[in-house]
Amino acid sequence: MKERFRQLVHFFTRSLWRVTQADVSRSRYTSYNLMKITIQTVKCFIKDRVWIRAAALSYTTLFSIIPILALLFAIAKGFGFSNLMERLLRNNMIQNNSMDMVMTFIDNYLEYAKSGVFIGIGIAMLLWAIINLADSIESNMNAIWDVKRPRSYFRKLTNYMALYIVLPAVIILYAGVSIFMTTVYQQLAEYLIISSFVHICFKLAPYILSGLIMTGLFFFIPNTKVKFKNAFIPGMITGIVFQAFLYIYIQIQMSVSSYNAIYGSFAIIPMFMLWADISWSIILFGVEMSYVSQNIELYNFGQEADNVSRRYHDFLCVVVMSLICKRFEQGGLPYTASELSDEGEIPIRLTNRLLDELETIGLIYGISNDTKSETEHYLPAVAISKLSVGRLLSTLDSHGCEDFKIDHTKEFGSQWDAFIGHKEDMYAKTNDILLKDL
Repeated sequence: MKERFRQLVHFFTRSLWRVTQADVSRSRYTSYNLMKITIQTVKCFIKDRVWIRAAALSYTTLFSIIPILALLFAIAKGFGFSNLMERLLRNNMIQNNSMDMVMTFIDNYLEYAKSGVFIGIGIAMLLWAIINLADSIESNMNAIWDVKRPRSYFRKLTNYMALYIVLPAVIILYAGVSIFMTTVYQQLAEYLIISSFVHICFKLAPYILSGLIMTGLFFFIPNTKVKFKNAFIPGMITGIVFQAFLYIYIQIQMSVSSYNAIYGSFAIIPMFMLWADISWSIILFGVEMSYVSQNIELYNFGQEADNVSRRYHDFLCVVVMSLICKRFEQGGLPYTASELSDEGEIPIRLTNRLLDELETIGLIYGISNDTKSETEHYLPAVAISKLSVGRLLSTLDSHGCEDFKIDHTKEFGSQWDAFIGHKEDMYAKTNDILLKDL
């Protein structure tokens, strides 16, 4: 039993991550990838301390919820659908007595907005509260996706305002479809089979809509290229879990009366914070799943990539530089990181690290026609007629700080001379070997 358990642990921690597509059948490779995605999503969720991000978003949500609802109701009222939105919130979000208090806040906020006192600072605070939440959501998703360049302020303003304009239309559409399906269900009640099918569709509709909304968030919010399949599947899973938790939350809220006895009219706040915190944790877990599913190849050979020897590190640098120089000499389209990984059969995670290092020391540079790092191509930054193996190794060895107090001229002079002599002999032997000729 112990041996079997040890083998399972070894498989899930090491062997599973060494399997490539050429090693097994397509169906088995797909099943292995599902295992990898599940394991790595949980590991990333813990490593990135996502629950702290969820807590921060919960606070921002509490601060912004009334201004956002006020804006949504104002837009809906302009189209004559404010009653429909209110009914939807009462049926799906919170208890009626709490909803009465929320609606009072919203009405007061909108009434205050019509007065002259609100003009200026009031509008600025409204816009800041609304944009701050959307910006916080994007920042957290970008952090999970390891995106270094956020959207410009102009794009943020236009995209976020468009989102808040479209959101009431989506809510109204959902409410309209729900009313239509309810009417159809009542008319077809006498037809057992048809009514049963409509009833199932009616029950599944919120889960499907929630999944589609999550898919849209995962696809559009991160400032990088997200493949639709890597947003759709995690989005649908997240939407179903989110909607199921919402249903449980509503049931618990209706059955728990002690909060009202303790907090009175403020009972909505701890319950709302609990809902927001768990909901954001679910959503950010889905973002992690979306990122991992698109970049699962990054985690293959993870232990080996993190513990590569210095000798093999230098060898792989020679391989990568040789491929880049050869492609440049031939006049072909420069390599991307994924192409170099495939060509040299180097794990993509290690390939990215090598390219970053070679770019930092000034031997290559990346170019791109857009702002997405996935489309970055790599060119030599030095004339390839001067890029020898010796120069590459010398640059790798000498890059970085050497300004320490250790005395390498007298006290440790013999060690330094022996070391430098060996290195210079190695450089001299390979100075005439150009990387493009390998």
